[in-house]
Amino acid sequence: MEGSGMNLVEMWGQMGWVAKAVAYVLFFMSFWSVGVAVERIFTFRQARVQSKEYAPQVAKHLKAGSLKEAIALSKKEEYKYSHLAKVVTAGISEYQFQQDSGGGLGRDDMLDTVRRAIQRATALTGNDLKKGVSSLATIGSTAPFVGLLGTVVGIINAFVGIASTGSGGIGAVSAGIAEALVETALGLVVAIPAVWFYNYLTGIVDYFNVEMDNSASELVDYFIKKTA
Repeated sequence: MEGSGMNLVEMWGQMGWVAKAVAYVLFFMSFWSVGVAVERIFTFRQARVQSKEYAPQVAKHLKAGSLKEAIALSKKEEYKYSHLAKVVTAGISEYQFQQDSGGGLGRDDMLDTVRRAIQRATALTGNDLKKGVSSLATIGSTAPFVGLLGTVVGIINAFVGIASTGSGGIGAVSAGIAEALVETALGLVVAIPAVWFYNYLTGIVDYFNVEMDNSASELVDYFIKKTA
């Protein structure tokens, strides 16, 4: 183990500045992908838990016709991560505004206004949920090529070693080949978890989008029955 550690340190010391720059870029990409994944997993967990608690509470207020209480509930700090709360709040607030202002809109026009408010909230919330997730796809698709760049540089160094010694022996090329293999492996180590995280988080976002669409549809149906 000690010898392996020394070899890695010596290998790093023998790397050229281009290879080290490539390694630094890959380290940054790795830290970024892990940071995004941890933050999104925490946010999605909070969104799922808070929405599960929020749904029956707001449904109780809606059945009682207490729209102002439903709005107050939706704006509570304990539901700030809930994607359902954001969508439902937009619909109820717009309906309540139309009711209070007496804007003179017909039933169909008022429902269209409420529906558009819900659609805007759904789009904005969906975009917030995807924040940072696309960067994981970028990292997963580009990290192998960044590693390949380091590999090419390592191979070039290997040929430079051959040219400088005038010999094709293993000693002349071993450092360059080892450098190339390390860069290749590092690129794959960065890319594979990023792709996994991206697929996992995208699946959760799709599920949340379905939940928001269902809630929006149910809320519009509620207002249709209420104004009938």
